[in-house]
Amino acid sequence: MHIKSLDHLVLTVNSINDTVDFYCHILGMEKIVFAENRVALLFGSQKINLHERGKEFEPKAQYVRTGSADLCFIVETPLTSVIAELNHKQVKIIDGPVMRTGAQGAIESVYLYDPDGNLIELSNYIEPSAR
Repeated sequence: MHIKSLDHLVLTVNSINDTVDFYCHILGMEKIVFAENRVALLFGSQKINLHERGKEFEPKAQYVRTGSADLCFIVETPLTSVIAELNHKQVKIIDGPVMRTGAQGAIESVYLYDPDGNLIELSNYIEPSAR
């Protein structure tokens, strides 16, 4: 087997509306509604499907929890501009900028929390590796 890419992931959240507001207005993702009024957040060629806690769609993770995800998003915007935008929107940066290692090489990152306490890492590649 050879995995090509990640298509989507699912976040279980306390409030679909609060989550959509954060990911769309703070991070610039797009809300989409699909089959049976399900809600997802679209960015690039991926999406995040949202399940409201206690109203999850089947099948679901075996141990459903809110606030247990740790997600890293690669942003095209320079990190200095991202930091300025987060400050303007009064979003608390909990760490960074710091150097980390991404899937394709060195990244510079800042960290914040979403409304459910999921850790969000926003990153720029410094020198992508040739994989």
